[in-house]
Amino acid sequence: MTPAQIVWILVKVLIMVGFVLNLAAILTWADRRQSSMIQDRIGPNRAVVKIFGKEFRLAGLLHPAADGLKFFTKEDFMPPNADKLLFILAPIMAMAMVFTLVGTIPFGDTVCMHQFHLNWPNIFSGPAVPRYGTCAIDAKNGVYPVDLVVAPLGVGILYVFAMSGQGIIGAAIAGWSSDNKFSLMGALRAASQMVSYEVTLGMSLIGAMMIYGTVRLDDMVRWQEQHTWGIFVQPLAFFLFFAAAVAENKRIPFDLPEAESELVSGYFTEYAGMKFGMFYFAEYAEVVTGSMLLVTIFLGGWALPFFHRDGLTIEFGSWHLGTWLIPHVWMTIIGVLAFFGKVLALCFLQVFVRWALPRFRYDQLMKLGWRILLPASFANILVTGVVWLALDKAGPEVSNGLKLLADITQGILAVGIALTVVRIVMIFLAPVKHDRTMLGSSAHQAARRGGTKAAPMQA
Repeated sequence: MTPAQIVWILVKVLIMVGFVLNLAAILTWADRRQSSMIQDRIGPNRAVVKIFGKEFRLAGLLHPAADGLKFFTKEDFMPPNADKLLFILAPIMAMAMVFTLVGTIPFGDTVCMHQFHLNWPNIFSGPAVPRYGTCAIDAKNGVYPVDLVVAPLGVGILYVFAMSGQGIIGAAIAGWSSDNKFSLMGALRAASQMVSYEVTLGMSLIGAMMIYGTVRLDDMVRWQEQHTWGIFVQPLAFFLFFAAAVAENKRIPFDLPEAESELVSGYFTEYAGMKFGMFYFAEYAEVVTGSMLLVTIFLGGWALPFFHRDGLTIEFGSWHLGTWLIPHVWMTIIGVLAFFGKVLALCFLQVFVRWALPRFRYDQLMKLGWRILLPASFANILVTGVVWLALDKAGPEVSNGLKLLADITQGILAVGIALTVVRIVMIFLAPVKHDRTMLGSSAHQAARRGGTKAAPMQA
């Protein structure tokens, strides 16, 4: 391994781990902010920094930093009769299993270092790389292509399932080692829930693997780049995987293992200080990694509509509207930003889901997994196999029609992404309106309907 390859590995680790850590911290703020908006409250605004007599609140973004200081400074309590080894090991396992998944998720296309080597130092204006084929290797000068994934494993999604299943162990031994009945009940709930939804999680991807013809995550993205996003060829699988992923993360409406109204805090009731912080932080890190998998398998990964390795090509079937070649370094940057942008959107969607849906009963939770989601995943496999075989035996006219349909979906996505970006920019540029009076949502609703009626006074 050359020194350049070692440096690239360190850079990729820093990018992925840094993104997960920082986004997980921001999600703790987003949860509070979203809940306050839905419940008509003020939200996080108590954490403040004073500089030269002026207070800076930064819209509540100081709260994640305050949480970190709180976790480090609180007492590290351990129950007297707890199994000390397992009690300490549980939060470590919960945290470690999340970051073992990060290393296998690609966040960009392969970087052709040979192209940079030839055009140095004018890499930002160099020629585009070919759309198809592999990157050139210059072994004489030690120049090799760089895959934008920490560990490009051949087993791909199979490794992800193997590691994600280990998260059950952390919750189970945390509840068992705490010497607390509420913790034990929460651990039993967590184990049964995660095992149940792990089956749906795996079965929902069988149809996608049949279509992509691979288990490698980067090859799945390349298939979507050449055809269309996975959500259009496997729409049911996307929603099944999304629901199962939320259940695996044990978030509302699937937060039965830590239901405060029933089990105090569930399997981590006896944890305090940084040990509790590791469980707390691992949940948000799981949201990020789950969103990364959804983006990679169903939302095109680093791909954008009509963007390919050589630049922008707009075409619909046999109608070619134009090609604009873009230097390789810019295409790499666009792909990385597209991947992380999609992950951000899915993370905030999960935050909205948490505060928009009520919690299930435990029997409803298990029925949903075994009687609805799992049979639906089996049906998706059957329908996918039948349709795929039928299309494989169809003639060229059907293939051309599917190609046109795929290009139309790309056009719809391009328009949707453009409108979303414009809408976000308009929201940020809109002037802030301050109400002079503090009114609840009930007062606003009553005013819209003509105000309240006063009953006549009785004599």
